[in-house]
Amino acid sequence: MAEFHVIGEIVGATGFKDKNIFCKWGVSVGPHWELLEGCDSGQTQVDYPEDGEMAVWSHPLDLHFLVKGLVGWPKLHFQVWSKDMHGQIDVCGYGFCHVPTAPGIFELDCPTWVPEGSTRENLFTYFLGRAPRLKMEEVVHSPGDRFRLQTAAGGTVIVKLGVVMKDFDQYHVKFG
Repeated sequence: MAEFHVIGEIVGATGFKDKNIFCKWGVSVGPHWELLEGCDSGQTQVDYPEDGEMAVWSHPLDLHFLVKGLVGWPKLHFQVWSKDMHGQIDVCGYGFCHVPTAPGIFELDCPTWVPEGSTRENLFTYFLGRAPRLKMEEVVHSPGDRFRLQTAAGGTVIVKLGVVMKDFDQYHVKFG
């Protein structure tokens, strides 16, 4: 079987209106991918950057997969949350990006978005401070019903990845 390694970090984020932010992340793969080592989800710490500064998380990623087929190439998905002075958390961005399909070192900018609510939900948001959330978070990284959502741009999550592939050539898989 071929092996696939992803080693890197979630560097941080820029462009979010809220300052006290953290990130919940996960990786989704198809049925022909088996996680041998590493965590398939996690959460960063909260960073409190100065105005105009990037939120820095430097959260490590280390994934090792056994690959039986190319269907279901890995995707990293993110939820960026803010924490207010009362300790309440609220979502300020959803996003995902595909893991690169070639060996090497990469820096990825993953744009995020937030769902826009109805007029009633926007009124609740204004007075209660709680933005609309997704009921099914799989919508973020699955190709199904995402096009039906009305969204607004969030910020950008920055990821640095090193991709290492082993024994793909034995199965006649070539990378450009």
